[in-house]
Amino acid sequence: MTSQGPATTEQLLEADRREPNAATFASGVSSAQQHAALRASVRQLGALLGEALERHEGADLLALVEKVRGLAREPEDDELRALLEGVDAPTAVVLARAFTAYFQLVNVTEQLHRWQELSAVEQTPLAATVGRIGAALDEGTLERDELESILARLEYRPVFTAHPTEATRRTVLNLLRRIAVTVDELEDPRRPVSDGPRAERRLAELVDMMWQTDELRIVRPEPTDEARTAMHTLRFLADQVVPDLLAELDRTLAGIGVELPPSARPLRFGAWAGGDRDGNPNVTPDVTLAVIGMQHDAGLAELVEKLDHMLHELSSSTRFVEVTDALRESLERDAEALPVTYAAVRRLNAEEPYRLKLSFVRVRLLRTRDRLTHGTAHEPGRDYAGFDELLDDLVLMRDSMLAAGDTLTADGAILRLIRAAVATGTGLATLDVREHSAKHHAALADLYDRIGGLDTPYGELDHAARIEVLSREMASRRPLTGVGVHDVGEAAEASLSLMAAIGRALDTYGPEAIETYIVSMTHDVDDLFAVVVLAREAGLVDTGTDSTPATARIGFAPLFETVAELEAAGLLLDALLSDPSYRRVVAARGDVQEIMLGYSDSSKDAGIAASQWQIHRAQRALRDVARQHGVVLRLFHGRGGSVGRGGGPTGEAILSQPYGSLDGPIKITEQGEVISDKYTLPGLARFNLEVALAAVLEASVLHRRSLLPKDVLDGWNGTMDLVAGRGQEAYRSLVRDPGLVPFFVSATPVDELGKMNIGSRPSKRPGGEGGLEDLRAIPWVFGWTQSRIILPGWFGVGSGLAAARDNGREKTLREMYGSWAFFRTFLSNVQMTLAKSDLDIAAGYVRALVPDDVAGVFDTIREEHARTVEEVLRVTGQKELLEASPVLRRTLALRDSYLAPLHALQTSLLARSRAVPDDVEPDADVQRALLLTINGIAAGLRNTG
Repeated sequence: MTSQGPATTEQLLEADRREPNAATFASGVSSAQQHAALRASVRQLGALLGEALERHEGADLLALVEKVRGLAREPEDDELRALLEGVDAPTAVVLARAFTAYFQLVNVTEQLHRWQELSAVEQTPLAATVGRIGAALDEGTLERDELESILARLEYRPVFTAHPTEATRRTVLNLLRRIAVTVDELEDPRRPVSDGPRAERRLAELVDMMWQTDELRIVRPEPTDEARTAMHTLRFLADQVVPDLLAELDRTLAGIGVELPPSARPLRFGAWAGGDRDGNPNVTPDVTLAVIGMQHDAGLAELVEKLDHMLHELSSSTRFVEVTDALRESLERDAEALPVTYAAVRRLNAEEPYRLKLSFVRVRLLRTRDRLTHGTAHEPGRDYAGFDELLDDLVLMRDSMLAAGDTLTADGAILRLIRAAVATGTGLATLDVREHSAKHHAALADLYDRIGGLDTPYGELDHAARIEVLSREMASRRPLTGVGVHDVGEAAEASLSLMAAIGRALDTYGPEAIETYIVSMTHDVDDLFAVVVLAREAGLVDTGTDSTPATARIGFAPLFETVAELEAAGLLLDALLSDPSYRRVVAARGDVQEIMLGYSDSSKDAGIAASQWQIHRAQRALRDVARQHGVVLRLFHGRGGSVGRGGGPTGEAILSQPYGSLDGPIKITEQGEVISDKYTLPGLARFNLEVALAAVLEASVLHRRSLLPKDVLDGWNGTMDLVAGRGQEAYRSLVRDPGLVPFFVSATPVDELGKMNIGSRPSKRPGGEGGLEDLRAIPWVFGWTQSRIILPGWFGVGSGLAAARDNGREKTLREMYGSWAFFRTFLSNVQMTLAKSDLDIAAGYVRALVPDDVAGVFDTIREEHARTVEEVLRVTGQKELLEASPVLRRTLALRDSYLAPLHALQTSLLARSRAVPDDVEPDADVQRALLLTINGIAAGLRNTG
């Protein structure tokens, strides 16, 4: 038998060649069978909605809805324009509600059928990934000890944020979930025939209730409201998704002879609501503490519910099973510490040791919840001081089962409970704190001005001078403040109060309450040094000395947000880790350095091509620097829902990262409407989490080094440099056009978005002059999406691809699309954005709303759009967008037939609203109808912000 030589470059490229699944990028169905089932469900729900509309609003209104829908197929129809201009404001409200409700029903039905399609696959994502890992072990290309080392630090952490792009109320989402469950029940072929009328009546009832429910929030949500929304999702996942998902991971790993220890945490959750202070004055230290308290109250309640289920199941009797001495001794201690509980359970459960133990654990959890609520002292043995004590009790039970040879039970319900508890902890999620770098420097300016000692006032120092001052400060032992010191200045008081609140949270709830302090707008290392010095003042950090280790109760992460910062990311990380004091802080955090990468602002700054490419290159540089310094790199990807803000399929995005940049842990934001799209239904939520977890596992274990020769990689890099560079030039030429901002404000409802009450954070940065730089990335993307231009998701890509083709690199582009996951994912996301854009609809906004002196901007947009479509088709080898996905094209066309009337209505309402003089109170119904169209278009396009 002869051994094969190393693979050729051609073989390696062919092995990596993939044809992207367009349905994955559109979050839709791809099979004709599911499309037919989807259409049938949509017809049924549409009919029920029509009946509800007729019941509540009358037959004439239903007829008007159908007439508007029919006329809207021709956006320039004069009859439609006259009809909408003549509609009174209350009628416009009903029209907007009708089309919005339709999309909400379509969305949840599509989610259901997407899940039905995905659940029919023969192999789960985890099984496929673990199978490839098993093959690598068999081939000898992967060592078992290396695999176990990676698994020990494996951690996928979706972070639920409060960014205002989810326009649908939680109340409506709950109704939609019940509607999906009922539709699924009706479609189940195993359903008794007699159940049909009951389920059909229930479905009609739910649709009618949705029509009776207000889609708009009455008031703007507060951070605590946003936290409750996140907790609602987290509890749903903890209850219905996490246990079975982690059991599947255990099952698949067991197939290759690998067992995760009980303390392993391959999945956990993060949160930002209540901790993200950047630009949000409503997030105060008291709010942060209140949110952490709410999370722990909910998390402990969830654990108690899980224990209640376990108490019914674990009925093993000592008449038939043996238990360890350690468990018996533990029960004796519990009985002594909790005599009332023991007296209540011993008569019935005296011979059922696991039920006895769970009863004690349950009471201790309840007492822990009560202690945290009322701020009383910890009572050893009667409540839990921290999560580790709870975990020890659960592991003690499992160890007893294993010692008795009862592996089936030990690896069953008790292990599922352990895994779920470890994933969520006692607080469901770990909160991050984020603050703008300028706040910390303002605080230090207050402190240094108070004590003196600097030749130049701190506030006047440049970056280099501040780095020198702060590096010296970190290495020193002197405090900048003292016990009982007051009147430190407003900025210093704000920062120190926040640090004190973090300390209280850690003291009360444990080390996982808050883990990372993120510094937004990090320009240089002084921005990290500053927050470390402030944390030291609050006792959160001791930077140590050459002979004594540091202590750090929290970690610190820079957020690189602009292209310039991304370009310098590697150099900045090297400078950070080269400072002895800062390096000791990282060592105190387990040699883990977190870096957050900002997709939104970098895309708004330089366009999507430059943004995506610089983030990719930054990861390579960060990977190399982290290895040089012997630290584990934990990348935190700040992605939005739309392509213009880094959105797209999570699994594809993870597998598109540079080789070796993912080394076990990763954090990824889940924002706005993406949360409801991915996590409303339990089956789909399970699949989405599994895809991401499988991708993290595969990237960490199998994508540690590139097998392609350097000349191929250099060619691809050079080509992407061209694409990104020319794309950035085209994009910046547009955004620097003085007519762009007035065009954007006129052609989109961006100014109206702030009235929607969909987030607690203001849509514009404070203190600005109203220019593009003052507008946050979210409304920038949301606004363009509403008018169907969706500019941030594609502008400049056509110019970039054309420049590479003109440079003789067309063959290289096609090779990259076929065999480079990064480029294939990038271009697939752009293609999907182009397919959802509609410049004919956009032209209606321009004609009706944009002043003549800036309307010419649209010509530039049209020209680049046509160029981008042409160049994408060249690279992908298609004649039209989504050519290989006819089912998906039909699905998008169906949505367009209902989106068109909403766009026409929105255009009419914007013109009507803007015609009202500033000193006249606007018509409340017109404003309401307008906001409903914004809501409806967001529902129709889904990934809007």
